[in-house]
Amino acid sequence: MDSTLNKRGTIAVIGAGMGGLASAIRLAAAGQDVTLFEAAATPGGKMRALPSAAGPVDAGPTVLTLSHVFDELFASAGERIEDHVTLMREDILARHWWPDGSTLDLHADAEASIEAVRAFAGDAASAEFAAFAATTRRLFEAFDAPMMQAARPRLAGLTAHVMRNPALIPAMAPHLTLAQNLAKRFTDPRLRQLFGRYATYVGGSPYRSPALLGLIWHAEAQGVWRVEGGMRALATALAGLAQQKGATIHYDTAVERIETSGDRVTGLVTAHGHHPADRIVFNGDPAALRRGLLGEGPRRAVGAKATAPRSLSAYVWSFAATPSGRDLTHHNVFFGQEPRSEFDDLAAGRMPADPTLYVCAEDRGTGTAPPAQERFEIIMNGAPTSTALPQTDEASACQTLTFKALARSGLDFAPIPATSALTTPAMFANLFPGSDGSLYGRNPQGMMAAFHRPPARTAIRGLYLAGGGAHPGAGVPMAALSGRHAAEAIFTDLASTSPSRRMDTHGGISTGSPTIRAAPYPSSGS
Repeated sequence: MDSTLNKRGTIAVIGAGMGGLASAIRLAAAGQDVTLFEAAATPGGKMRALPSAAGPVDAGPTVLTLSHVFDELFASAGERIEDHVTLMREDILARHWWPDGSTLDLHADAEASIEAVRAFAGDAASAEFAAFAATTRRLFEAFDAPMMQAARPRLAGLTAHVMRNPALIPAMAPHLTLAQNLAKRFTDPRLRQLFGRYATYVGGSPYRSPALLGLIWHAEAQGVWRVEGGMRALATALAGLAQQKGATIHYDTAVERIETSGDRVTGLVTAHGHHPADRIVFNGDPAALRRGLLGEGPRRAVGAKATAPRSLSAYVWSFAATPSGRDLTHHNVFFGQEPRSEFDDLAAGRMPADPTLYVCAEDRGTGTAPPAQERFEIIMNGAPTSTALPQTDEASACQTLTFKALARSGLDFAPIPATSALTTPAMFANLFPGSDGSLYGRNPQGMMAAFHRPPARTAIRGLYLAGGGAHPGAGVPMAALSGRHAAEAIFTDLASTSPSRRMDTHGGISTGSPTIRAAPYPSSGS
């Protein structure tokens, strides 16, 4: 073990989502005393699964990109990912369908995508797509190190980086929204609609999010992987690895309160009593801390700008059925007629009347032959809500809207799932207290949004953040990176010779309060 890690402490992790699991693995593998508390019966947080007639079906994230993040995570514990979970790379990134009957596959092979766009929309559109792909690659490679890989991105450092690379400025289109930039780049409105959808990957609207979010396309273009056994298998493998390296995991154990003394943490309280801890990693929506859901002590852990405005929620169907009418691949997108109307409805807090629908055919993919009854997850964007309980009429309205829209696009299911297969924004609000049902933490709107997300360290000494609500943001690989940042912050603080070392602060997001027992706070799944 590195001599800087010889200092040991009692470390508690709250939440077995991606961020919590990633931090627990790294800390336990380095010889630290780690105990993880999870309110749910299984690991994964938002990476959850529900029962169906064909077996467990995913009810959370479905897309795994940037697989090297997980290669590195397993390697940090001296393991190989292929010894724990099977990842299968998809030849087709996604199949896209429009109301006019047109369809477009985008591929893992870049040249195949260019040719597909040419066949879909002509030579000019193909050239526009190639230029867009080159620009997003340049942006991704330029901002990966100073933003995503950095423990805490700083505006001054990022500005200096851009000034050293002035060609990035027009590529960033800093004064344009994603939708405005796409309108300048693509003459075909269908391609504008397609790439505008990437803002929703981090819970935003293309009409309010910065043009820079176009770089998400390059993250997907690097490859999409299917997890054998569903995404829940990845969470199970990570939890097993954490335990293998010495971490203790308590499931069905909600944390009621984080205890503090002065300006530092001293432990936490569950239904089973007090658990002392020198350091605590909170893997949850930072809004819960600020709202006092884990006690008064952690309320000031993060600043107000980190928790608002809230990102999108979703209506999620998880079920088994026999499909007909369309040749589906693993990832499928059925676009609405008028993209602007969807986001106008969401901004007004309404269920979208003309939504884009994402359909994950869990049993399909490269080299697979689906069974007669298949498992499906369908996701429709939803507005965040503070409503405590789901409304029956809302579920029925969503059922009618979703399956009639898909039928108009030529896709039918037998049987149509019952409303019990639906998770609504209000239900997400119940599952993740303090979140308002928001699945991605803070909304990404505005050029400064990335700097408002809180880093791993908080204003409370010994309290660290991990998960999709913390830096570097939403998405499965990003949440895993946040766990790395939290673990590395702890390693640095353990190595510090000053017991009164001042904690790094940030005007960001976080969670907390004693009312958590009434509504147990699971981990963040992203």
